Amino acid sequence: MPVITCIEDLKQLHRRRAPRMFWDYCESGSYTEQTFRDNSADFAKVRLRQKVAVDMTDRRLSGTMLGQKTTIPLALSPVGSTGMQWADGEILAAKAAEAFGVPYTLSTMSICSIEDVAANTTAPFWFQLYVMKDEDFVDSIIERARKAGCSALVLTLDLQILGQRHKDIKNGLTSPPKPTLPNLIDLARRPRWVWNMAKTERRTFRNIAGHAKGVTDLASLTDWTNEQFDPKLDWAKIARIRDQWGGKIVLKGINDVDDAIRAADFGADAIVVSNHGGRQLDGAMSTIRMLPSIVKAAGDRTEVFIDGGIRSGQDILKALALGAKGAMAGRAYIHGLGAMGQEGVTRALEVMGQELDTTLALCGERDVADLGRHNVLLPKGFADGWE
Repeated sequence: MPVITCIEDLKQLHRRRAPRMFWDYCESGSYTEQTFRDNSADFAKVRLRQKVAVDMTDRRLSGTMLGQKTTIPLALSPVGSTGMQWADGEILAAKAAEAFGVPYTLSTMSICSIEDVAANTTAPFWFQLYVMKDEDFVDSIIERARKAGCSALVLTLDLQILGQRHKDIKNGLTSPPKPTLPNLIDLARRPRWVWNMAKTERRTFRNIAGHAKGVTDLASLTDWTNEQFDPKLDWAKIARIRDQWGGKIVLKGINDVDDAIRAADFGADAIVVSNHGGRQLDGAMSTIRMLPSIVKAAGDRTEVFIDGGIRSGQDILKALALGAKGAMAGRAYIHGLGAMGQEGVTRALEVMGQELDTTLALCGERDVADLGRHNVLLPKGFADGWE
């Protein structure tokens, strides 16, 4: 049993244990990967103010996100093909999140279906929707999420057109992998992954297969997916989806002040400051740089969450100090899943919770609700130095 002290430990295990194409899918961005790198690098530029000689007992990390009580102010982000990092990955991640006490968000592009996750958990989870051209499919999957008891619809707005990720193209990414010679050689080096995958029937996009017209095999599923992201998605379509859903709605992919104001005017229950983990518009601003101005513009009318670059409990604290109501992490828990399955997701959450707790105390605070701008130091022009 390896000693896990940080997310980096899980990351290195994940890299060794997952097939290369799925490791690359997780740990990469679009084009030059500038925004992918900046998401993490800019968190490191935010410094913490150390405070001493204060009572550090009885610390409180819990809070709420969308009215749901959380052990720490964190939700697990939607990540496509999670069930390819480890067999039945979405089910295992959702179970770990439920046991720990944080929300889990299931991706439209998941290997395990909405029904699979609902059948294996008891806590309501959030469902992330990609808007497709096929309106019958969109209507159907919204209804499936409602029947499964999903407590929020997370509508992703920044994937109308798929950004190019060089590694995915070079690897010939598919779920499951095609039986090419390079893939077979790679899989032969990862017998644990192969053994786990052999024991499950969940090896393709089960939210789509059997539900979308004309999808009969891997080739047709891939073609359907690549052609279906809706470039016409606009506020009118968002309103249609909101009205059809009728429950709490979160707008994900907000990385601009004007868009944040529009989302708040729209009545979003929450927005997620996100650039899709640096996987869409390369050259976009990091989310932590954009967070303060977005909170200032819209944070009094909607809950503001942040996604992108969260790799530690210290990152969560920095986001809260700059005004976020909660954080969302994707790669951090995927590293845990790819390393050790459900146990790894639990360990990732424990690590981030422990880091948050210790850092909170050393910053002289006892309650995450009391965190604010007074707890951090920013480089000059960090949040407002661009024109």
